[in-house]
Amino acid sequence: MLTILGFAMIATFLVLIMMKKMSPIAALVLIPALFCVAVGQGAKLGDYVIDGVGNLAPTAAMLMFAIVYFGVMIDVGLFDPIVRGILRFCKADPLRIVVGTAVLAAIVSLDGDGSTTFMITVSAMYPLYKRLKMSLVVMTGVAATANGVMNTLPWGGPTARAATALKLDAGDIFVPMIPALGVGLLAVILLAVVLGRRERKRLGFLTLDEAVVQEPETVLVGAGGAAGSDRTRKTSGGAGTGAEAESTAAAHGDADDDEGFKGLDPNRATLRPKLYWFNAGLTVALLTAMIMELMPIPVLFLLGAALALTVNFPHMPDQRARIAAHADNVLNVSGMVFAAAVFTGVLSGTGMVEHMADWLVGAIPDGMGPHMAIITGILSIPLTYFMSNDGFYFGVVPVLAEAGAAHGVSPLEIARASLVGQPLHMSSPLVPAVYVLVGMAKVEFGDHTRFTVKWAALTSLVVLCAGLLFGII
Repeated sequence: MLTILGFAMIATFLVLIMMKKMSPIAALVLIPALFCVAVGQGAKLGDYVIDGVGNLAPTAAMLMFAIVYFGVMIDVGLFDPIVRGILRFCKADPLRIVVGTAVLAAIVSLDGDGSTTFMITVSAMYPLYKRLKMSLVVMTGVAATANGVMNTLPWGGPTARAATALKLDAGDIFVPMIPALGVGLLAVILLAVVLGRRERKRLGFLTLDEAVVQEPETVLVGAGGAAGSDRTRKTSGGAGTGAEAESTAAAHGDADDDEGFKGLDPNRATLRPKLYWFNAGLTVALLTAMIMELMPIPVLFLLGAALALTVNFPHMPDQRARIAAHADNVLNVSGMVFAAAVFTGVLSGTGMVEHMADWLVGAIPDGMGPHMAIITGILSIPLTYFMSNDGFYFGVVPVLAEAGAAHGVSPLEIARASLVGQPLHMSSPLVPAVYVLVGMAKVEFGDHTRFTVKWAALTSLVVLCAGLLFGII
């Protein structure tokens, strides 16, 4: 009976959030509460929730302060020189532009927020793709896949969800996965090279005589606002030609069409150029301490966020403004984590997960039991595409972990394997950030999906194979 109710609870949760009948937070709270009553354990609901909240509090703290920290770093201009350097590197070469898109998306993904990553990446790169008449689905596909690999960062969401669902430390899951994820990122760069060569072959090897490209500083603003500057890059042979004037006029026409883009405004009030090296050193020290596990990740980001705010914005009104600017992301993510305490608490406390695991173990041939980590990795590719991360990590992964434990597979291996599908997940129709990406790039979602799915799935398989090769999974 508990097996049936357990699967019914997960199915109800998945259907409601996939059909957008309930928000993930509401579904994580109300659905398990209802089923807890249905199994006759409603009186113990409070105990289950309190136990869950106690287990999840460190994860919620990590997400809250990591979002604030990287949000502040973007505000103060830590990533601006990187963006400008990538744009200078790209010039008018399609191959360089596609590679630059992948690198930029990966770097900006350090903030853990897909929407921010896509806003910055598209704002910086869209004018180049538009002027050179490059395929915009190449830009969206490469950006989404790169962000998917980087989305496995502990503060990005999936790792935190896996840690939450299996009551593990996020650092124990993520740090050993770094080599496999590094291979995945290299695969994205290689994909960018292949796609860039294809674009170069289609368009030819363009020069700055053939495509007038604005200086990176003007492109950074996005296509609106100050991007309408008349400064253009020219070679000595192209000055004053009719073709050049036409190209310049077309560039300004594109800028008018794309009004409203918000990129890294070089004149924004939050910039702190005099503190650049302090912020860069602080970020390197923070990431190094995290990798070396000198302190728990929540403590590191709590200290880092407090220090970054205090040094960059010493006045209280400025600090409050920065915190308020990132409050939506903080509330959404931390609220989800605490709401998950109800779901995981009920699933575990009532004994549903154990009964479901017993059924699943019985359904898996004995010869496959010791390979549950591989099975989890393979299943994560389609499942994280067709369902939300909430549904997969809170509904499916605990069951797979219990089934794996019966065959001697540790929960850590299951948790690491569950991250494999993230490159494909970031193009899922259930991910709100992907609509930011295709909307800003003016690409039809169907076109993006048809182009991206095969490459993203291949990248996921590369991560899985690398994890097996390195003995991580």
